[in-house]
Amino acid sequence: MADRHNRDIDRPVAPLPDPLPIPAVDSHAHLEIITNSSPEDPAIKKVIDESASVGIDRIVQVGYSAEQSQWSVQLAQLYKGQVLATVALHPNEAPVVTDLEADLAIIEQLADHDQVRGIGETGLDFFRTPEELRSRQSYSFRRHIEIAKRKKKALVIHDRDAHRAILDHLTEEGAPERTIFHCYSGDVAMAKECVSKGYYLSFAGTLTFKNAPHLREALLEVPREFLLAETDSPFLTPDPFRGYLNTPAQTARTIRFMAELRGDDLEELIHDLNRNAELCFGSFNS
Repeated sequence: MADRHNRDIDRPVAPLPDPLPIPAVDSHAHLEIITNSSPEDPAIKKVIDESASVGIDRIVQVGYSAEQSQWSVQLAQLYKGQVLATVALHPNEAPVVTDLEADLAIIEQLADHDQVRGIGETGLDFFRTPEELRSRQSYSFRRHIEIAKRKKKALVIHDRDAHRAILDHLTEEGAPERTIFHCYSGDVAMAKECVSKGYYLSFAGTLTFKNAPHLREALLEVPREFLLAETDSPFLTPDPFRGYLNTPAQTARTIRFMAELRGDDLEELIHDLNRNAELCFGSFNS
């Protein structure tokens, strides 16, 4: 994953969107990839400050490896009130680490930190992980589900080309009380199934892509009490700046798109998105 990340940070940064009328939350970001720097680096503060300037004043920094999850916790400690962390082994990371049990032990230990409010991103990825490694990926996902339930943390799911398998894993293991499909990629039927089970669906810049009508159709079927918004920065920058480097500020662009598509009042939608983020991750000020 590291090589891909290093290539991504060489792209031009997307222009800042117009400010939102009230502040909102980016429920899924990877700030370390945007800047390729330490949590203390001024470049990180610049990204956070620019995001706040357009109304994205709170960010959930998401883990994908043992080392990067530790980085995420450090960031959340430095920016209390603005940043919360989640910790996990990404489903593409888990099958290839040298010592999976040792890394899972690190994730479990980090989960006890006050600023860690979720276990993720975990899940299944049948696009990048070859078939011979999928049993190891499945084992890691099941372990993350168990940790999330035992630690009473939200579960943040990465799902790529594995919709049915992920839903089946959640049924077999018993889903945590707060389960989030990050960067939702399913269709209307899957969205309805997720909502029926009380899962949250988080929409990213992919919602705006011309080749993603299924996402727009799905969004219209999700009650506001199950919606979240995110960037997955530095990836998936919303149109019209697809291909640029994404930052949490672009959540504002996606939220506006959501409100217009659904016919929702913008401030009312933001209010509900904020409420849902706090229900999932708790208060940023505690």
